[in-house]
Amino acid sequence: MENKSCCFTGHRNIAKKDYEQIFNVTKSIIEILIKEKNILNFKAGGAKGFDTIASLSIIELKKIYKDIRLILVLPCKNQHINWCKKDKCLYNIVLQNADKIIYISRDYTKSCMLERNDKLLEDSEYCICYLKENSIKSGTLYTVSRAKKNNLKIYNINKYI
Repeated sequence: MENKSCCFTGHRNIAKKDYEQIFNVTKSIIEILIKEKNILNFKAGGAKGFDTIASLSIIELKKIYKDIRLILVLPCKNQHINWCKKDKCLYNIVLQNADKIIYISRDYTKSCMLERNDKLLEDSEYCICYLKENSIKSGTLYTVSRAKKNNLKIYNINKYI
């Protein structure tokens, strides 16, 4: 994967009242990284919630910034099998608009989620996350902790809303 990448990680459960604000702040930070840091590759894990918000932000911004790429790093091919109809619909939009899709595993395994999170961090210089302050033992906390250890510049959307 090319250098100059940014990855996304965040909680799956987003309150409806916060959705629009999280979307707008995420989009603004992405634009700053594009304009000021020449970041063109944006990697998302394809989960519900923040990953979807981040992916939809990239899809919208691709209309303006033609060189940016949405790279999906997915834990397995059937991660969405038990999702509700609305979430499956959004997931399909994200899949259809991805520039590249990487699957960690064909089927779900005990380790595929954490492997996906580690793969998101590879070659990333930046991490845009939505991590609530009271988070304990979550995939988002794991990924942000690893991003800090790897010296990525981290933008936590939670601090801006």
